[in-house]
Amino acid sequence: MNPPRPIPGTTIFDGTQARKGYALNRMCFSFNEAASRAAFLADEEGYMRRYALTEEQRNAIRDRNVLRLLAVGGNVYYLAKFAGILGLDVQDLGAMQTGLSKDEFKQRLVRQNDQPAAIVGWQE
Repeated sequence: MNPPRPIPGTTIFDGTQARKGYALNRMCFSFNEAASRAAFLADEEGYMRRYALTEEQRNAIRDRNVLRLLAVGGNVYYLAKFAGILGLDVQDLGAMQTGLSKDEFKQRLVRQNDQPAAIVGWQE
C-alpha cells in the first residue's frame, strides 16, 4: 500500500496523529455531556489538566486555534464538540481549514457535489 499523498493545508489523521491526540480527543468527546461542557467553561485549565493535555494542546485550546488543534492530533469529528462550545459548526471548521469564508466554503461544497463521479486524480 502506498503512503497517503499529502493534501495541501490538511493534516492527515493517521495512527501517529491518533496516538498524539488521544488525550485531546478524549477530552473533546467528553463534551457530548452538558455537565462536561459546563465544567470546561467553569475551569478550562483544570479541565485540561484532568485530561493531561500537552502544553502545545493547551495553548491551542487557549488560543481557540482549531487548525493548530488538528496539527497536534485533534480529530475533526471530536474537535467539532469543542467548536460547538465556541458556537462553531463543521462548516466553520472546513472554512478555516481552506482559508475561505463560511459562505465560500458552502458554495465550494455545492459546486463539488455537482461534479461528475469520476474526478481527475481521485483514486480509491
